[in-house]
Amino acid sequence: MTNNRHMAPISRDTMAYVLAGGRGSRLMELTDSRAKPAVYFGGKSRIIDFALSNAVNSGIRRIGVATQYKAHSLIRHLHRGWNFLRPGRNESFDVLPASQRVSEDQWYAGTADAVYQNLDIIEAYGPQYMIILAGDHVYKMDYEIMLQQHVDTGADVTIGCLEVPRMEARGFGVMHVDDKGRVTDFIEKPEDPPAIPGRPDTALASMGIYVFSTKLMADQLRRDASDPKSSRDFGKDIIPHIVRHGTAYAHSFNRSVVRSSNEPGAYWRDVGTVDAYWQANIDLTDVVPQLDIYDRDWPIWTYADVTPPAKFVHDEDGRRGSAVSSLVSGDCIISGGSLRRSLLFTGVRVRSYSSLDHAVVLPGVTVSRHARISHAVIDRGVHIPEGLVIGEDPELDAQRFRRTASGICLVTQPMIDRLSL
Repeated sequence: MTNNRHMAPISRDTMAYVLAGGRGSRLMELTDSRAKPAVYFGGKSRIIDFALSNAVNSGIRRIGVATQYKAHSLIRHLHRGWNFLRPGRNESFDVLPASQRVSEDQWYAGTADAVYQNLDIIEAYGPQYMIILAGDHVYKMDYEIMLQQHVDTGADVTIGCLEVPRMEARGFGVMHVDDKGRVTDFIEKPEDPPAIPGRPDTALASMGIYVFSTKLMADQLRRDASDPKSSRDFGKDIIPHIVRHGTAYAHSFNRSVVRSSNEPGAYWRDVGTVDAYWQANIDLTDVVPQLDIYDRDWPIWTYADVTPPAKFVHDEDGRRGSAVSSLVSGDCIISGGSLRRSLLFTGVRVRSYSSLDHAVVLPGVTVSRHARISHAVIDRGVHIPEGLVIGEDPELDAQRFRRTASGICLVTQPMIDRLSL
């Protein structure tokens, strides 16, 4: 007699645990009031929505999110946008701030500790498998395929990986694998990353995605917690220990990446710098973007305000509401201004005679008359004064705003307020 339980998707017996406590300091002022996973992306979403959507689209219905750094806006977003999972359907969604569950004076000491401190909650649900996810990357991936590989190989841990230019791998965990995909060495953030054999300019980097059986993970976390020399980190401690003493297998992102017919290749981005964040958003304005956010077969779920449609008004020379190769979200009013290769989040107002070129504009921004903005990221709620020019004078921009080496300006309201002093 066939056991139907074993024919069901492995995702049904899996809990996804998203590590979303990252500070994201390289995003500068964008993370002054929010954690990196809570940063806006793509017109409607937050960065964390990609990992969460991948989990739900893969069939996983038990999810936990560990938060820590400046978590208020992230927690609010999670409660508003991800409250559709229901215990009555054997589903769960837990937001897990650092709350001194293990010790009254201990916050999450590292990525492994952020799971260890909540082991009682995890074990109470009784999932057979755990998938540990980073909450700060933009990609589409079917985790069921990775889970199936983990079961088929009998690995102690399966590590999601992607190929990157060798010197770019310095910010990742880098691994060696044998011809069967077994990881033989794992080095966290090496200064001189080892290359893939026969490919001297390419390294195999960890995506920060790990699959374990729940029991093995719990055993490893308890062992690690008792080690006074440990830094309580998956990449620095847990994974290298398993590589040395157990079996670790690599799972190539190319095997489980989700692509629509419009996506030319495997898309994965760490939008952890102002330049990378700006570029990934502007890339969405391409005629055929590398990331298809219109893919209805793999939707990016999120919380969305109920808003009226975007509106374009005025039609006279020099004062025409228009947008070319741009994304404009709901409740935006383009009142006699013009957009080119720009992305506007919800509730932006662009007044007459103003222009935006290659601009990423977060929710609730007002651009006053005669302003000109190019190659910039404008933070939430900023009021751009009348006639202000951003992106045309590098020296002046560097004095007023956060200007990157490649010429992208990050503008916040405190920066604008200082202009009038």
